[in-house]
Amino acid sequence: MAAVKKVVVLDYGSGNLRSAERALTRVGADVTVSADPEVALEADGLVVPGVGAYAACMDGLRAVDGPKVIGRRLAGGRPVLGICVGMQILFERGVEHGQDTEGCGEWPGVVEQLHAPVLPHMGWNTVSSPAGSKLFAGLEGQRFYFVHSYGVREFPLAEPGVTGRLTPPAVTWAEHGDRFVAGVENGPLSATQFHPEKSGDAGAALLTNWLDTLD
Repeated sequence: MAAVKKVVVLDYGSGNLRSAERALTRVGADVTVSADPEVALEADGLVVPGVGAYAACMDGLRAVDGPKVIGRRLAGGRPVLGICVGMQILFERGVEHGQDTEGCGEWPGVVEQLHAPVLPHMGWNTVSSPAGSKLFAGLEGQRFYFVHSYGVREFPLAEPGVTGRLTPPAVTWAEHGDRFVAGVENGPLSATQFHPEKSGDAGAALLTNWLDTLD
């Protein structure tokens, strides 16, 4: 019988902490909500949630040494999952309401307002995942729940030939007005723009898929 995976949901003052905790518990994880960097470093998996403004999320993240924790985990090949704004802050920059904020810089790219006739993009939407995706295995054609007005519309690392000998990130896309990044899988670092904890059975299956990648 497989060992229960220990997961920390990082508490930095933003995100659906309890919803994420409940969703992960339901799929069999041993979940702790914590702002303690050492606890976050020691877990099998770290979940970084996020809702609201990019700049406010980065302020909260820095207050608990979140960028350093994420960087140290990834340097050791330790899995991290970002959700919603918790995905967005993994990119280089976020531009909201004229404010340009530096992100964690794990990926190049800018979070900016979507080009869409109706914002926010709120509700259920399908996604287009790449062949061989681990997060979306068995979830082809499923719908996930989104709530956002900003996203990453161009992902340089996903372009053919850009990364040379390195394996490029596996990028999942969705459309609302135009195309935006809905998910990324890049070694130990994974992320979704949608909320798996609010996405019913499909979200639960995705979280299970992520748990299955943890050592």
